[in-house]
Amino acid sequence: MKFKLFMTALVVLGAGLLFAEFGTGAEKAATAQESKCPKIGVVSVRKIFQDCKRNVKYRQQLAGERDKLDTELEKLSKEIDLDKTGLKTLKPGSDDYLSSMKEILEKQAKLQAQQEFFKRQMDIREQTIIESLFNDVITATAEVAKEKGLGLVLEKSEPELPAASANELTLTISTHKVLYSAGCEDITDAVLAKVDVM
Repeated sequence: MKFKLFMTALVVLGAGLLFAEFGTGAEKAATAQESKCPKIGVVSVRKIFQDCKRNVKYRQQLAGERDKLDTELEKLSKEIDLDKTGLKTLKPGSDDYLSSMKEILEKQAKLQAQQEFFKRQMDIREQTIIESLFNDVITATAEVAKEKGLGLVLEKSEPELPAASANELTLTISTHKVLYSAGCEDITDAVLAKVDVM
């Protein structure tokens, strides 16, 4: 009987030591895991683009350029309308009529070409501005992350719902990667401040 009691005590003591050792191992693993996980930050690129002083300035510049181009196109369009009115006063088939019609058609072709050129010019200009600003956001994000000791920074803009179309919703779902970020440091304002002085 004493032997059974002794063996039971040994088993209980062994289990306790095993549990204590396992618990210590688990704590070591958790500590090792924590040391491997980088500090994570989040930043809203959309908010930076909306609130950035430079972006507001760029938008005003683009609007001014667009207004200037629209004025040029409107002037050419009015010339065409005047020429069409003048064409009605000429005898169809006459040399003057054919000459005026040729001028009108050439001006219409020029108007269409300028409209297409201006559209592409503005698209390229806007793309260049956005690329430049986004590069500065990346640079500023890296600087802020280093200052704050962050090992990883994720983009966390909230999706705009409801979406305008099923395609837009699909695009939002496929590009919206951060679904939850509690505990991550939001560095949007710090990045915005750096971008504004770049």
